Amino acid sequence: MNTNLTQKLSKPIVEKVAIVGAGPGGLAAAIALISQGIDVQVYEKAQEFRPAGTGLGLAPNGLNFLDAIAPGIVETLKSSGCEVHHTVLKNIQGETIRTNATKYLEQYGQPLLTVWWYRLQQVIASRLPSDIIHLNHHCIGFKQDENGVEIHFDGEKSVYADLLIGADGVNSVIRETLFGEGKPNYIGSMCWRAVIKYHHELFNDYELVFVKGNKQFMYILNVGGGYTSWISRKLSPEYSLSHSAEEVKSRILHELADWDESFRAMVEATPAEQIWEGPICDRPPLTHWSQGRVTLLGDAAHPMAPAMAQGANTTFEDAYELQECFSQSANLQEALTSYEQRRIERTKIIQARSAWGEMRYYDDTFTSPEQTQQRQMTLNEDFYKWLYDYKPAVTS
Repeated sequence: MNTNLTQKLSKPIVEKVAIVGAGPGGLAAAIALISQGIDVQVYEKAQEFRPAGTGLGLAPNGLNFLDAIAPGIVETLKSSGCEVHHTVLKNIQGETIRTNATKYLEQYGQPLLTVWWYRLQQVIASRLPSDIIHLNHHCIGFKQDENGVEIHFDGEKSVYADLLIGADGVNSVIRETLFGEGKPNYIGSMCWRAVIKYHHELFNDYELVFVKGNKQFMYILNVGGGYTSWISRKLSPEYSLSHSAEEVKSRILHELADWDESFRAMVEATPAEQIWEGPICDRPPLTHWSQGRVTLLGDAAHPMAPAMAQGANTTFEDAYELQECFSQSANLQEALTSYEQRRIERTKIIQARSAWGEMRYYDDTFTSPEQTQQRQMTLNEDFYKWLYDYKPAVTS
């Protein structure tokens, strides 16, 4: 124990860390590790930060950990996004089936916050020195030995670091180089989504709207700044991608042919090139995330279906726990082993629950009578407390 303490007080267990991926997870991990006195460099394949991504939900667990990494950042995000006060279930005619007040703040001490992925990325990036983020760096692999890691990028660029963190998403190059799994697992749900400057006539600013169709549904989220995120998913045993942006837009409008005109109008108002189309995928849980001087974080480590909106939230848990393991360990291997022990079991459960939840969206009993709904809520109470009430350990 004294050795650990001495180590903690003297210098970090590694001097230089390279993070591949400048999404919210990679950037949060950079903030967390810089606070340990580590030289962190972030490498991102995009040529520029541009408006991209979907609207997402930041739940109490994710907000708690993000605020522990970057104190005060949650208050900034509250002014950038939307605190959800009510969730509203509607049918495809636009009629309200039921409205529920959200109880996140009262029960868990943090609200449910909806925010644009791009704005979240920008807020977190603003907490970092701009010169540590290197755009136009497409990672194509790495080689490591006992002394360090050489990371290779397209265009014959290479960098050297003591540790490589793969925060490069569901199609992670780092994970593929480590484990060689191939393509992710399609779980049977196709998705179309966009974020546009738009106000939908059928919902208020502080509502999160869920529209239930036949083996199909849509989320409508206020993500702040006058922007609306719409997300439509459909049960589809096979998936195929459209050949052009115009075909994508035509396809989703065809899928919404029987829906209320207000929903179609929102899609009509979306420029075709701004609509993302793709399959919902995950990967099987890993028994370990690290090999030597390389580890994974976020969607690269535990990609999950978006049904529970836990992708970003669990990523912020990862970043904080990695920081804690670095501060409490005597060497890198001890830190990475501890990181896996703290994270793998929890994320495995959330991955499984998310995949189950995605398929349950298409279950005809989803809008079941109140007594069935009440029983389901009771069964879920302990799980949601375990999920949302998860907080950073208080250390003296």
